[in-house]
Amino acid sequence: MQIGTVIGNVWATRKEEDLRGLKFLVVQGEYPDGSPCEIPLFVAVDKIGAGVGDRVLVTRGSAAANMDSDTKLPIDALIIGIIDSVDVEKGG
Repeated sequence: MQIGTVIGNVWATRKEEDLRGLKFLVVQGEYPDGSPCEIPLFVAVDKIGAGVGDRVLVTRGSAAANMDSDTKLPIDALIIGIIDSVDVEKGG
């Protein structure tokens, strides 16, 4: 899983039939402290109602593609949670 912030929307009126009704958001990956990480921006499917500015938890790869038990979808990132807070212990 990965932490990120939603920074935009992707509008696609024509898309694969199995993707109809799904919302696509642009996500910037980040470290737990909120600073951006080096990975490129990516597009994630959202079924939970996230929006621009939300910090989100994203699953990637086969777990995202198998979000629907009936069909393996052609996606590689799925928003699975909207983050309320992140607490990280600092090592010494």
